[in-house]
Amino acid sequence: MSSLLLAYEDLKYLLNRGYRKKYALEFVANHYLLTSKERYFLMRCVFSDREIEERKRKLVKEDGLRGEIIGIDGFNVLITLESLLEGKAILCEDGFLRDLKHQRGYRLHENTSKILELLVGFLSNIGVKEVWFLYDSPVSRSGEIANLTEEIMVNFKVPGKVELSKAPDHDLKRFEVVASSDIAVIQKVPLVVDIPKMIAEDKGLRWISFFEILENPHLLKS
Repeated sequence: MSSLLLAYEDLKYLLNRGYRKKYALEFVANHYLLTSKERYFLMRCVFSDREIEERKRKLVKEDGLRGEIIGIDGFNVLITLESLLEGKAILCEDGFLRDLKHQRGYRLHENTSKILELLVGFLSNIGVKEVWFLYDSPVSRSGEIANLTEEIMVNFKVPGKVELSKAPDHDLKRFEVVASSDIAVIQKVPLVVDIPKMIAEDKGLRWISFFEILENPHLLKS
């Protein structure tokens, strides 16, 4: 049995008994001498059974989005979708796709337009009423990405708006349904949707399962 799997079992035990994740993870990771990647993986992907059940109750499926107004956690969804297209997105224990890039903000690059077109096109096809993208204004070149998003929304005839926000986590609370895999956001909003996962299922794109990594820790190094 790998040290990562043993660490997961111990961490899960502590979380289910109410220990704070930060301290439980530090204790377990130090005990098993985990690498920084292994620690980040457990931090992003392991939750108590109570947290998992709460998120399942909040999760909206694709057929529940028609006619809805959706708030989009812009950089979170964009980075997750990019990881998915690179074959690196992780399906975590709570059923949400996440990236393990350890990336702050988003780096505008030549494929950004294609990723946004995939995202906005999907939203158009499922018949949402309005889409509101919120991007972190302090992030470098966020204004350019906001303008690009607006152009693509116009091209796909998707109604809505793009906003730059100093605190997207806070501002997203005004929406009933929010697209994000950010743990802090999920905790604050009434309902949540995992758009990258829906796109993966629609396009036949593959993700890496949390349990695959537990059984084969070398996948974290690839």
